[in-house]
Amino acid sequence: MPLSENTPTPDRRVLRTKRVLRDALTALMEEKGFDGITVKDLTERADINRGTFYIHYRDKYDLLEQSEAEIIGVIESMAAEGFQNAVQGKWINNNGAIDPSPFVCKLFVYLQENAPFMRVILGAGGDPSFQKRLREVIRQRALPILTSSGGEVLVPADYLTAYVSSAHLGVIQNWLDNGMDLPPEQMADILSKLTLLGPGHVAGITRKKET
Repeated sequence: MPLSENTPTPDRRVLRTKRVLRDALTALMEEKGFDGITVKDLTERADINRGTFYIHYRDKYDLLEQSEAEIIGVIESMAAEGFQNAVQGKWINNNGAIDPSPFVCKLFVYLQENAPFMRVILGAGGDPSFQKRLREVIRQRALPILTSSGGEVLVPADYLTAYVSSAHLGVIQNWLDNGMDLPPEQMADILSKLTLLGPGHVAGITRKKET
């Protein structure tokens, strides 16, 4: 459906300005850490004037906060859509094997598209509050999916979701640190198997006992 005359559309110049500023922030955080960055550093690296910077952001903290909020917003939207498929058991194919969730595939593609920023923000010198927010997004979606089969939950729910969310984040961080050595589709398959089968099964421990 075409947009009406009153529907606001993003200005490409604004989007480009915000992108180059986020890229500048990412590069400078890698070089000197967030605390060492000034607005002057950002505008010089992005090749824009300070006035343009202040049109969009109050300061470097606002730039970081808005950049993180954009990432979280996109992931939350994808998670909400993916949740509906997961609770309906669509991660099981006709042969009874696990199909990676479309959400997980989209997530890794999105992480790959935003890899420089994600690697920095999730790294040792990144923002712990962002990591906490990302774990919370995963935690909120994890329990309904894991309990959708109606089976008995063997451990307290808060520990189950804490384990799953931290494990997801760890896998994502390791993938980014390894230079995204595996394609998103393969990472989605790995994470889906770890989540739904558990580390004991994928490592062969419980499979050995079953045989």
